[in-house]
Amino acid sequence: MRFSRNATGTLFVGGALSFTLAALAYPSMLGLNTVSSSPDRVIANTQWGPLTEGDRDFVVKVRAAGLWEYPVGQLGEKKGQSQAVITASQHLVDGHSALDTTDRKVAQMLNITIPNLPSPQQQGFVNTLTADTGKQFDTDFANILRVTHGSIFNTVAKIRSTTQNTLVRALADQANDTVLDHITVMEKTGLVDFGTVLFQETTPPKLPAVDLTPPPPVAGQPQVVLTPPPNATSTPVNIDGLTGASSGTGTGTGTGAGTGTGTGTGTGTNTGTGTQTTAVNVTPGATPTAG
Repeated sequence: MRFSRNATGTLFVGGALSFTLAALAYPSMLGLNTVSSSPDRVIANTQWGPLTEGDRDFVVKVRAAGLWEYPVGQLGEKKGQSQAVITASQHLVDGHSALDTTDRKVAQMLNITIPNLPSPQQQGFVNTLTADTGKQFDTDFANILRVTHGSIFNTVAKIRSTTQNTLVRALADQANDTVLDHITVMEKTGLVDFGTVLFQETTPPKLPAVDLTPPPPVAGQPQVVLTPPPNATSTPVNIDGLTGASSGTGTGTGTGAGTGTGTGTGTGTNTGTGTQTTAVNVTPGATPTAG
């Protein structure tokens, strides 16, 4: 089983799927010319734990993935030639709508700027599948989506095992479940060419940063929302109930215990007098990083 000429060109010229999520970061156009490219560098100390460059970029990558895979899922629901492809398409729409809801909430709480459009590479995947018809659509759909999800699987695990941020950890948990589900439904189509897919996952070509970078959101533009389907089965993570990472002690002026251990009386909200800081307004780094 082979990719079509259009799909092959997309994979090699437009991206070779060099980590659909893991290779994405905003460029210096956001004014971050001197930002370090070290994923372990702490860029903010938040009440949910330290936020690193890798954490921040992961939030951006999850958002960018949904911005192209969700519409591709909608395409598959209409153009799929087999029930297995239609089912896989429904999983894309369902899974990414819930994951995006969590991601947008996490980004808001951590003051991370997220895009409204996918990267040029990712848009190339959408364009290829939009142009495909008949059986070729099914074949390209299953293989492109299997490569992208297979490539990011280890990256999600790395973020989950290393992040010290409670919100990012919860997002990684949901992303892991979503990615595994999408890998599984792509394989169930019976159309995956594993030899080609594994080669694409392990031998991605180097691409210009501009191809891997989603454009920054336009000032004042409403945030794009990936609407859940009427029969949605996936649900966002309830992150509002997650506790912070700090453990300040002492008395405060709130009406109850907050994320710290301090208590007090009066009016307001108490978080204790221990050391707690909130995230600064951060945006993704200047240099794309491989996961």
